Amino acid sequence: MKRKVPRILIFQVDAFTDRLFCGNPAAVCLVHGPLPARLMQQVAAEMNLSETAFLIPLNGNFRTASEFRIRWFTPITEVPLCGHATLAAASVVFSEIGNSSPTLFFESRSGRLTACQEPEGWALDFPSNPPHPCEVPKGILDGLGIKDPLPAFLSEEAEMLLLQMGSYKEVLDISPDFPLLLSVKNRLGAQGVIVTASGPEGFDFCSRYFGPWEGLNEDPVTGSAHTVLAPYWHKILGKSDFLALQASRRTGVLRVRLVPGGRVRISGKTRIFLKGILCL
Repeated sequence: MKRKVPRILIFQVDAFTDRLFCGNPAAVCLVHGPLPARLMQQVAAEMNLSETAFLIPLNGNFRTASEFRIRWFTPITEVPLCGHATLAAASVVFSEIGNSSPTLFFESRSGRLTACQEPEGWALDFPSNPPHPCEVPKGILDGLGIKDPLPAFLSEEAEMLLLQMGSYKEVLDISPDFPLLLSVKNRLGAQGVIVTASGPEGFDFCSRYFGPWEGLNEDPVTGSAHTVLAPYWHKILGKSDFLALQASRRTGVLRVRLVPGGRVRISGKTRIFLKGILCL
């Protein structure tokens, strides 16, 4: 007889925005114990969002716990870190479940993460993943439609390449050939590419993120990419606090701060779009 899975609440949340249909949508599944990785991957594929987060309370129930286990899945693979789905998970636990803990702690593949409430949203404490110079893997520039050579940087911890463009407009104008990008085999271990430039008026920098190797042609807003962008722009601008724009079609706004101890604080707002129950 097939074992019945306990009821799993699911929420779809637009993260790093205060408006519906903007920012980056994530699914958040509240589970009461470990699920098979294959089942979590199947749920993420069914949701077909850039990430689906699975959250398990470790020291109480969802209303009383302060410590949780979190895992993130794209439609095709598990990833080591996801900012927008963690922001979405924190907002669900705080605002929808009514958890009164001052800080939530998440055990993850990227170590211990935290989230807390702010007057105008939620704040995440993530590791800093500074990039270092590298050779551009053959085929990446062609896949992005970039004709001129560019210096490249690699964050091995975040598994991301970073390319700096000359302007905000150049970032907006990028139109990748995703099949060509997918054909690039030697990517130095990178699972995604960040393109970045100085921001439009009011923003310190802008970015876009492409990850077809993770099943995400373009991720609308990528919190984890800002663990790479914050230390990178710190060296260029000589500052530690940033207002960042992710210039995808949906767009997202992030407040980012490089803090002592090799950490990055990423803040943003969320909007709940959907609530339901998984029928497994």
